[in-house]
Amino acid sequence: MNNQIYSEKDHFKALEKVLKDKKYESYSVSSTYITMRDGVKIAADIALPEGLTSDDKIPSVLIQTRYWRTARYRTPFKNFIKPLGSRNHLKAFTGFGYAVLSVDVRGTGASFGTRIGPWSEDEVKDDKDIIDWIVKQPWSDGKVVALGNSYSGTTAELVAVSNHPAVKGIVTMHNELDPFIDIIFPGGILNEWFINAWGHYVSILDKNKSRGLGILPWLIMKSVKPVEIDNGKDLLKKAVKDHLLNANIAEMTKDIIFRDEKKGETGTTIKDFSVYRYLDKIVKSNIPLYYWGSWMDAATSNVVIESFLTFKNPFIGVIGAWTHGSKWKASPYLLSKMGVEPNYETQFQALAHFFNNCIKEQLQTERVIFYYTMGEERWKRTTNWPPEGQSLNRWYFHDKNMLTTEIPKEELGVDNYIIDFTASTGKSNRWYTQLGGSLVIYDDRIEKDKKLLTYTSNPLKENVEITGYPIITLNMSSTHEDGAIFVYLEDIDENGNVYLITEGQFRLIHRKISSETPPYKILTPYHSFKEKDYLPLIQNEIAEITFGLLPTSVLIYKGHRIRIAIAGADKDIFARIPREGTPIISISRNKNYSSFIDIPIIKSR
Repeated sequence: MNNQIYSEKDHFKALEKVLKDKKYESYSVSSTYITMRDGVKIAADIALPEGLTSDDKIPSVLIQTRYWRTARYRTPFKNFIKPLGSRNHLKAFTGFGYAVLSVDVRGTGASFGTRIGPWSEDEVKDDKDIIDWIVKQPWSDGKVVALGNSYSGTTAELVAVSNHPAVKGIVTMHNELDPFIDIIFPGGILNEWFINAWGHYVSILDKNKSRGLGILPWLIMKSVKPVEIDNGKDLLKKAVKDHLLNANIAEMTKDIIFRDEKKGETGTTIKDFSVYRYLDKIVKSNIPLYYWGSWMDAATSNVVIESFLTFKNPFIGVIGAWTHGSKWKASPYLLSKMGVEPNYETQFQALAHFFNNCIKEQLQTERVIFYYTMGEERWKRTTNWPPEGQSLNRWYFHDKNMLTTEIPKEELGVDNYIIDFTASTGKSNRWYTQLGGSLVIYDDRIEKDKKLLTYTSNPLKENVEITGYPIITLNMSSTHEDGAIFVYLEDIDENGNVYLITEGQFRLIHRKISSETPPYKILTPYHSFKEKDYLPLIQNEIAEITFGLLPTSVLIYKGHRIRIAIAGADKDIFARIPREGTPIISISRNKNYSSFIDIPIIKSR
């Protein structure tokens, strides 16, 4: 079968064979500057296995970060924190006989240069120069693989753009294919909390400060670590002076409405910083790709699926139920979120085995996604997406806040809802975890749903597996021409406990469904978010609003109920739309104008 059930242990055995025999027990770290084609100097730390002889040639793992490749630590932490020791990736990869290079990307850390935005064209071009330098080193065997999580996940993915013959494989974890939709403007609504918090965080890093990052980071870290030749730190001071000219991304994005708006003196758009801009070059490279994401981490599960559909490269996808960076458990059904399964050691062994296969050109040709079904708490495998056996089941909104599979028969059914701008999903949700991997806990949903418009089913007569993209269709009107809609898919157990499974949000002025071909493959209605497709509501006139929720995989058990909860705000995350006034929306649920959700169901095996 194309979709099969695995225990977690068997899943990771099937995914990548766990390696037990390591070649090296320790490593040493040095640092240097690598000069780019335009003279800009890029700071790099090089970790090499200890015990290499002059005859030994080894492959390299390239990691490029925007968040300091390593820090200068305060006393006493500097006495026991090893350089670059985050999540033990050095110990894992050097142990298996890899050199690990950790690089401050252009305009950050100890590197020189300035930035017009993330993943700029110059930053992407730097990949070739860095790889050219690596393969010339006496310890290099001429083979390079790229690895990264979050921002670094995108830098790793963009290494494929150079089509450099030395690059043999890429691991990209918890990142964005399309930053406009995936993180900055989900559904066209500004992710105000994230962009302000992230902008504040990186501006502090660019000033080479640790105060303002939080009490704990400030107590541990002083600054970025200078390159070894920079004993007097004069080079670092000059580099930091460059960084003061970096573009302020929070300022650039706060007033954007449309995807194609141009900003700054260079007239850049968000597309200029997007992976999909380079789609053809990445496909042409045919470099094997290994993606990780999570159902509960922003839109990273969506990125894995859309990348699987878009890129024709050899491909392995993994979608778990984790926080950002697969640090902690995030299934809403698990009482304890502490720890992560598989543990870090197993995760890095899996990555090392993938790299080994890429280096030896022994990677399986089958394209596959391994995904985790919450509630059932089991791993599954598919070579297709959607998985085999999926079908869309339509559930309609009815009177008395009911959700049923029956088509409405009422002539005039409608529900009015005054937007409550105090509604919130809290401060431990899928968006907050993006900044540091904090826990994902949607607590107190019973009380929070009281502020929302809800539709709830009768108890289910059998277990139902939902895997894929729910798609909502609302026939609605509003007292305002603009606004936001937030839709939550929830599970209610026999005791009345409410579990938030997934969500979708949408700005109403982007409601036009585009006839254009999307820039990458999607499985939901395509909204361009371009200015030419601007379509405001006509006040109090019914309009059809259709959009996809973020994908999920969950088993809802017999006796539980399904709930759809609708809001017009998520005050702790998203910008208020409209900025002024309090819209009243009217959701039609009658035989002429029905509102419903199409839920992707996997038939029982």
